[in-house]
Amino acid sequence: MGNVSVIASVKTHPAVLSHRPKAEQPPVDVLRPREGGLSQRLGGLVDGHPVVTFFLAMFGGLLVIAALSIGLGLFVTHVVEAGRIGAADERVNVWLAAHRTSTRTDASLIGSTAAGGVVLPILVGVLALVAALFRKWVLVAFFIFTLAVESATYRATTLVVHSHRPRVHRLEGLPVNASYPSGHTAAAIAVYGGLALLITSRVRNRAVRIVTWLLAVGMVAFVATSRMYRGMHHPLDVAGGVVVGIAALCVLVLACRAAEAAAE
Repeated sequence: MGNVSVIASVKTHPAVLSHRPKAEQPPVDVLRPREGGLSQRLGGLVDGHPVVTFFLAMFGGLLVIAALSIGLGLFVTHVVEAGRIGAADERVNVWLAAHRTSTRTDASLIGSTAAGGVVLPILVGVLALVAALFRKWVLVAFFIFTLAVESATYRATTLVVHSHRPRVHRLEGLPVNASYPSGHTAAAIAVYGGLALLITSRVRNRAVRIVTWLLAVGMVAFVATSRMYRGMHHPLDVAGGVVVGIAALCVLVLACRAAEAAAE
C-alpha cells in the first residue's frame, strides 16, 4: 500500500503534470454563431427565416464593402498615386517587366489562370456540389456567394474608379483603365483563403492547419505576383484586392452565422 501511495503522489505531482503533453484545443466551426455576437443579433431580426436573414446580411455587407472599396480606390488614384508612392508603385512593374523570361512568363500565366474566370467558378461549383450532396446548405451558400460578393464588389469599384494599368507592355488585353483593384488577387483570397478557413476551423491537427494556411497564402502571393509581372496591376492594386477578398470572406462568415442563429 505504501508503494501505491508513493506512485500516486508522484503521478499527481505538479512537476510531473506540467511535463505531460497538453491536448490540442478542439477546432471551432467558423460558421457557427458566437454567443451574444453580432450574428445572433442579426439572426433575431427575422427569427426563424434563415434564408431571408442570410441574404439581408449578405447584401448589407456587400453594400458596405463596395463603398469601402470605391472610397479606397478614389483615395489611391487621386491622392496616393499622385505622389512619390505612385512613382515607386510604377517602378515595381517596370522592374518586373525588365526581368521577364519565357519560364517566368509561363509561370505567371499559370498563376493568373489559377485565379481566373474559368478555374475558380469550376472549383467553387464542385465544392458546392459536394456540400449539397451531404446537405450542408450553409457550406453551399458560403462557397457560391463568397466569390459572388467579391466579384460584385470588384465590378462596382471598376465602374467608378478609373485607374490606368502599369505603363509597361501588358501580356493580356484587358481594359486599360481598370487597374484598381486586382480582381484575381481578391478572388484568390475569397476562394483559396475561404477554403483554408473552413478546413482549419474543422481540423484538430496543428500541423495540418499550418500547412493549409501556408498553401493558401502561397497561392495568393503567386497570383498577386503573376498579375504584377504580366503588367496588369500595380502593387497598390494588389493591396486593394487583398482588402476586397478579406472583406468578402468576413461578410459571408457573418451572413452564414446569422442564418444559423435564425434557424436556431
